[in-house]
Amino acid sequence: MTDEQIQDLIRFFPSRGEADLPQLVETHISWVILTGKWAFKLKKPVKFDFLDFSTLEKRRYYCQEEVRLNNRLTQGVYLGVVPVVKTKEGLRLEQEGEVVDYAVKMNRLDNSRQMNKLLEKGEVHPAHMEALAEQLAAFHLRADVVEKETGPEAMKEDFANLEAVKPCIEKKLGSEAGRELSECIAFAGNFLDKLAPRMAERARQGCIVDGHGDLHSRNIFLLPEPVIFDCIEFNPHFRQVDVLDELAFLCMDLDFHGARHLEEPFLQTYLRENPRISEDADWAIFSYYKWYRANVRLKVNALRAMEEENPEAESAVEEYWQLFTTYYHSLMEEWVGQV
Repeated sequence: MTDEQIQDLIRFFPSRGEADLPQLVETHISWVILTGKWAFKLKKPVKFDFLDFSTLEKRRYYCQEEVRLNNRLTQGVYLGVVPVVKTKEGLRLEQEGEVVDYAVKMNRLDNSRQMNKLLEKGEVHPAHMEALAEQLAAFHLRADVVEKETGPEAMKEDFANLEAVKPCIEKKLGSEAGRELSECIAFAGNFLDKLAPRMAERARQGCIVDGHGDLHSRNIFLLPEPVIFDCIEFNPHFRQVDVLDELAFLCMDLDFHGARHLEEPFLQTYLRENPRISEDADWAIFSYYKWYRANVRLKVNALRAMEEENPEAESAVEEYWQLFTTYYHSLMEEWVGQV
């Protein structure tokens, strides 16, 4: 599929006026067409070092995986995989003709209940977090346990990838920020060496599961029963993580939105249902994962800012840098000498 073909496909959808026109949401790996009732997600024909959607068969496979994996978390949202076909009238969905691509068909949910939007308005409450924690704990308890090595070297490399955006950070925040970034990478390496024995033990205890992999507030709808959607289907490495990594991602996002007070009811409820913290080193690991997730969000936004003039990404670089360095100094003060 191309951008032009996507526009052709959008013209196929009937509308009852301007307010009912289909909307297109685009990311670097997908197109999502939103209609009044449904959402159709198509994968771009791209290939990166972390995913491969370059062939029709691969796009079909990952559409099927997206439906299968997300139906572990929620029912009635992901409806199936439908073909995009070529007809005499143009490209159409769910009709007879030559198949040129595939789309994931979903029921469209109420956008006003997306958690990130509610956080921005201060409308997320402890009761929401408790319900979310109960659902997430139940999911993790029934998720497949993954047996894999948790050596520190790969984690060090992942963290140090932030070095790639050092020029952007120095340009935006000054040379002192570049120096502190290098300090952070060195500290992370030493910290991971200290945490490595407990991380390996947690792996042996079944704490690594085939989870969600992208658990932040944009991927949650706070309906009467919370809906967690859009898990990572394209790379199991990103999805098969320690449950503390998943919890930390969402808690980092709460911090980013200025909602740190919601972390306690979330964690208390989760750990009551799935007690995966049993010693101080586990809290140190949780704190590291929050720092690492801020690292990833900082890098993603810095890359966006470097690729094109993007005021939103540039602003996010400053915000995530502040959060990233706050975590660094907190780790320095709280955990040095204790793990």
